[in-house]
Amino acid sequence: MGLSVKSAGNESRFHRYVEVLISTLGHADRAGPFRSYCTGLLLPGDRKSVEPMAARVDPGRVQAAHQSLHHFVAKADWSDAAVLAAVCGHVLPRIQRHGRIRALIVDDTGIPKKGKHSVGVARQYCGQLGKQDNCQVAVSLSAANDHASLPIAYRLYLPREWAEDPARRARAGVTEDVVFQTKPQIALSQLRAACAGGIEAAAVLADAGYGIDTSFRDGVTELGLAYVVGVSPTISLWPPGTGPLPPKPWSGRGRPTSAIRRDAEHRPISARQLALTLPKNAWRRVTWREGSNTRLTSRFAAVRVRPAHRDYQRSTPRAEEWCLIEWPAGEAEPTKYFLSTLPETTSRRTLVNTAKLRWRIERDYQELKQELGLGHYEGRGWRGFHHHATLCIAAYGFLISERDAIPPSRHHRTGIGTEPALPDSYRPRGSPNTA
Repeated sequence: MGLSVKSAGNESRFHRYVEVLISTLGHADRAGPFRSYCTGLLLPGDRKSVEPMAARVDPGRVQAAHQSLHHFVAKADWSDAAVLAAVCGHVLPRIQRHGRIRALIVDDTGIPKKGKHSVGVARQYCGQLGKQDNCQVAVSLSAANDHASLPIAYRLYLPREWAEDPARRARAGVTEDVVFQTKPQIALSQLRAACAGGIEAAAVLADAGYGIDTSFRDGVTELGLAYVVGVSPTISLWPPGTGPLPPKPWSGRGRPTSAIRRDAEHRPISARQLALTLPKNAWRRVTWREGSNTRLTSRFAAVRVRPAHRDYQRSTPRAEEWCLIEWPAGEAEPTKYFLSTLPETTSRRTLVNTAKLRWRIERDYQELKQELGLGHYEGRGWRGFHHHATLCIAAYGFLISERDAIPPSRHHRTGIGTEPALPDSYRPRGSPNTA
C-alpha cells in the first residue's frame, strides 16, 4: 500500500478498526478499496479527492488505484447506514466511558461548488462562505457529551428544483425513494432513526434555522426528547403568567368553537420585546466551558413562557417551556434566544451549558473538512457524495478512538503515518505536458 507508519500500535489499531467496518460492505473485494480510501483520508495531504489519495496510498500504480477507489466510492452499492451504524457501535461506547451522551446535535454544512451539475448544487446559504452562493448543503446529526462528539447521520439536502426534475435526478443517480424534504424534515428523520437505533440523549440541540420551525420542535417532543434550540427574536411568546383566551362561550346557535383566542388587547409578544421588558435582576452572569481550556462568560435570563405560533388553531395552550436569552455586557440588546423543554427544575447554569454544547458540531465540521477532506469529493452523483461523507466519518471515528487511547499528556498526530514520496513520472490530471 506504500504506507509508512511510525507507530506499530497506531497501525494495528487502525487495521482492527477497519476490520470491524469491512463486515458491513457486503462483498469481500470491497475490503481493499475501503481500507485504502480510509488510509488516504487519514494521511497528510492538502487534497483528499480520489486521484491524489490514490497517488498517496499506492504511488507505484496510481492509475489502477485511482480506478479502484473511484469505483468503490462512486459506483459500488454498499450501505452508508450500515457503515455508520458500525462506526457508532465501535466509537460511541468509547465516548460514553467519559459520561453519557448529553445531546443529539442537529446542524447543516455548506460545501462551495463551481458549476451546476454536482448533485444538489444550487444558489443557497453557505455557512463556510457566510453568504448565498453556489453550494451543496448536507444535514447532519451528532451524538455528543463533554468529552467528544461523533456524526451519526449525514444526508444531502436536495433543493426542490432538483427533487422535482427527473432528468437531473437521473443524471445524478438520485434514487426514487428520495423526495423533497426541508432541512428540519431531514433532521427529524435522522432523529427518528437514532431513537430506533437505541441512541439516548438528554436533549436535542439545534440552531435557529431548525428551532424556529414549530413542526420540528413538535416532532422532537413527539419522540420523547427534550430540546434546547435557537430561535429568532421575532418568535411570538406568551410572557410568564399569561396565555391565550379561552374559547368563546357557546351562544346556543351554530357549531360550538373550541379554538383558544387572542384579541387586540390580549396578544403574545416577540422574544425581543420580552427580553427588553425584563427587570435588571432577571439577568445573571454565567460561565461555561468550550473546549478543554476555554472559559466564556455572558449574561443570561431564563423565564417560563408559552410559544404562541398559530395557537389560535388549537383547543388548548401550548405547554410552558424555558426561554433562555443571552445579553452580553456592552451589547445594545440581547444577541441570542433559545427555547427549551428541559424540566422546570433545570437551573440556569444547566440551560446555558446545554445550549452551548453546540460548539462541538463546529469542531466536527472543522476537522472533517480541514483534516479529512469532507468537501473534497469531485464526483457529481448522489451515491458518491454520501459514500465519501460516510468514509470521512469512519476515518473521524478512528481519530476519536485514538484520542481515547492516547493519554492527554502525550503528543499525538492526526493521521496514521507519513505521506509516501510520489514517483517522478506522476503528474495530476489536467497538468500541462512537459517537453
